[in-house]
Amino acid sequence: MREHASLEDAEWVYNDRLHNDRRREILAKYPEIKSLMKPDPNLIWIVTVIILIQLASIYLVKDLEWKWVIFCAYVFGGSINYSLITGSHEISHNFPFGHRKALWNRWFGIFANLPVGIPYSISFKRYHMDHHRFLGVDGVDMGVPHDLEGWFFHTTYRKLVWIAFQPLFIIFRLLFINRKPISYLEIINAVVQITFDIIVYYVFGIKSLVYMLVASMLGLGLHPISGNLIGDHYMFLKEQETFSYYGPLNLLTFNVGYHNEHHDFPNIPGKDLPLVRKIAAEYYDKLPHHISWVKVLYDFVMDNTISSYSRMKRHPKRK
Repeated sequence: MREHASLEDAEWVYNDRLHNDRRREILAKYPEIKSLMKPDPNLIWIVTVIILIQLASIYLVKDLEWKWVIFCAYVFGGSINYSLITGSHEISHNFPFGHRKALWNRWFGIFANLPVGIPYSISFKRYHMDHHRFLGVDGVDMGVPHDLEGWFFHTTYRKLVWIAFQPLFIIFRLLFINRKPISYLEIINAVVQITFDIIVYYVFGIKSLVYMLVASMLGLGLHPISGNLIGDHYMFLKEQETFSYYGPLNLLTFNVGYHNEHHDFPNIPGKDLPLVRKIAAEYYDKLPHHISWVKVLYDFVMDNTISSYSRMKRHPKRK
């Protein structure tokens, strides 16, 4: 077991110098990349279609046996809901309607939240912006596990449990480590979501509701598509904090695997991140990257040198 990697003198605001420096170099050399910094209206219909697909599956499972409800929740529902969650990531960056219509993006995020079953969209927006501005800062970036997680979940079987219940640990960090005042949009998000869940229960029955909730839990846990939760920022190699993944699962996750590119250019929609990599190939092709999210999960569990401690943890210089 090892302690968190640490960077004591990290800057408090926009501390990730690597991404900032690389962004400046790339823009100086390839100014045409600025033309990619624009909204992606296609997200509106793409996310809407995914929502309709999941709503159809919620209806179709209502009369299945329980074993098939859980099976479908893992195999199909988990993938679809994770796709919606990564779609919400795109929405949090205001890509569907642009920054000038920021509130429209919040309403659309609440809509995309519906099949997931748990109100998260508005809160995700607030905490995800901290993730970009304060990458790895202890107590601010909620992607960094608490010391207790690293202390306890360091053996093979414990790490397996930790992955399976990742959503619960993320909620724990939000509630007890960096709890923000509840906003009126979060209240609306919760009311709309709870109302939708009640409607699902009374119209389709308990199996449809369980399918929806279990799909989210399993999709964010021990599921091949959720490998990016660990693969993005866990230090599988010393001194490299962010990793990209260029495999086929990007098709279901709005290119969230292009993670170095995303942190370098968080104002470029996911659909254009492959183009960023193509234009600035000499910057990205040389970087180590993941070839499989399944392998990420396997290596994390089986390698005793990697645990939830394997994140760069920066200590805030000032509040």
